[in-house]
Amino acid sequence: MPAADSMTHMDYKYTLLGSSGEDYRKRPLLLQVDEAPVNLFAILEVKQELPRRWSTLGGFCKIRLYSVFFGVAVMFLIMASYVLMGDKKGLLLTPSPYHISGLASPGPSAFNVSSVKDYAHVQLVVKSIVSKVEFRSGRRLPELKVLAHSEQHMFSVIPRKFLPDVRNPCWYEEYAGNATSDPYGTNLYARYSRRFRTVFTHLRSSFRKHLFRQDGKLYRIRCLPYFYIIGQPKCGTTDLYNRLRLHPDVKFTPFKEPHWWTRKRFGIIRPSEGFHDRYPVEDYLDLFDQAAYLIQGNLTSNDSGALSQPNVIIGEASASTMWDNNAWVYFYDNTTKGEPPFLIQDFVHALQPDARFIVMLRDPVERLYSDYLYFGIANKSAEDFHEKVSESLQLFEGCLGEYTMRSCVYNTTVNNAMPVRLQVGLYIVYLLDWLSIFSREQILVLRLEDHASNRKYTMHQVFQFLNLGPLTKQMESDITESPASNTRRPADKNLGPMLPITKDILRHFYTPFNQKLAQVLHNDSFLWDFKP
Repeated sequence: MPAADSMTHMDYKYTLLGSSGEDYRKRPLLLQVDEAPVNLFAILEVKQELPRRWSTLGGFCKIRLYSVFFGVAVMFLIMASYVLMGDKKGLLLTPSPYHISGLASPGPSAFNVSSVKDYAHVQLVVKSIVSKVEFRSGRRLPELKVLAHSEQHMFSVIPRKFLPDVRNPCWYEEYAGNATSDPYGTNLYARYSRRFRTVFTHLRSSFRKHLFRQDGKLYRIRCLPYFYIIGQPKCGTTDLYNRLRLHPDVKFTPFKEPHWWTRKRFGIIRPSEGFHDRYPVEDYLDLFDQAAYLIQGNLTSNDSGALSQPNVIIGEASASTMWDNNAWVYFYDNTTKGEPPFLIQDFVHALQPDARFIVMLRDPVERLYSDYLYFGIANKSAEDFHEKVSESLQLFEGCLGEYTMRSCVYNTTVNNAMPVRLQVGLYIVYLLDWLSIFSREQILVLRLEDHASNRKYTMHQVFQFLNLGPLTKQMESDITESPASNTRRPADKNLGPMLPITKDILRHFYTPFNQKLAQVLHNDSFLWDFKP
């Protein structure tokens, strides 16, 4: 395939931020901290930098790189001193889609981070949040031409029509490489992951025998997933993924969670590491080559030349797809009152309007504690969790003081500042946005609690949703009776449950969101109204 196209500026309201000669894979921006006094929601000035490939930096650039690292280290020490001295103007190194004007004025919800154990005060914070919860009837959907302009290269690679009579969205793409070129040599998944390098070594050896020749040109088959497991984290998606992998007609990417739609296409490998090269859509499509070859084999095995419908379907499982839109503020104009002009599902729908999605949810209170235990690094305890919950609630309430609930849910600064990911459990906010563009019939919503108590029932729901054929009793037994995956680690189990007061606070916080979720899904089990 040719190199990524350069972006040319057009007169649309939303454009990809960057210079007209900016290469797709390059770093999009650098961040500066304004020296003026800032409040808790410090705003960083986002400036564009003429990007350069790390691999071509000379000695001078290496010196600059070391200087940047030194500067970051100094800034970290300054931030630490601010925290230790109780400075009220602490810095927050994340850009925001809005500016919170002025310092928070004292009032009934005034908050001191050093007093997060004040149970009565936290109750007031939650009461304030609940009073501001609102669910709007819909959102303004972006036009297709605006989406296509914002991601020109992606839309130039993926066609509008796919092979007929094939369940998966697949197509033949002209292969521009020569007979000796490495089709996976520039794939960034292989560059940053040893596991993917191993997979591509295997694919490389069989690549050329799958090339299709017509009219003197070579073509390769390309496929996107038929379905996506899109969320949520710590809700059983790994277990569902591992069970579905055992079905003979279901194929996934070589490893779970490529996170392309939400992170890799923006150059985010790990949210804590800043930006790397952007992963082009070709790198993502490479992940499906193994499954695509199976589909191609089914297509070409028909001697009559007519296309037969293959049984294989492709799935992709990234638990960030449903909710993580944190990258939007770095790439799109911030002219929408703090709300993203585009969401992940807008792009998926533009390219795959018939895609299907599976969502696994659990009690958001328990999800948050599991999330804390799994991703926490050190000094984990029920008391520490309580403090982090209290601080996160105050940050969320501070945002609601000036902005809508939806803009606060999608606000990058708030999300990055909260020490626990409260927003991930606000399932209904994300689900309503997915339902604004996909039909209810295209989204299967399950509960982890039901899956844990009756895996056979939930897996049958999944099989039916994906239109999979019947299995032998042995195959069904292998899928439904295998041990659970990704359960809590023994060391985390030893920490015990969360504090009762923490659970009570979180129950009150999540209740209005669960009520709306149960109403939309017409299923009261999504209230998670457990009795003490």
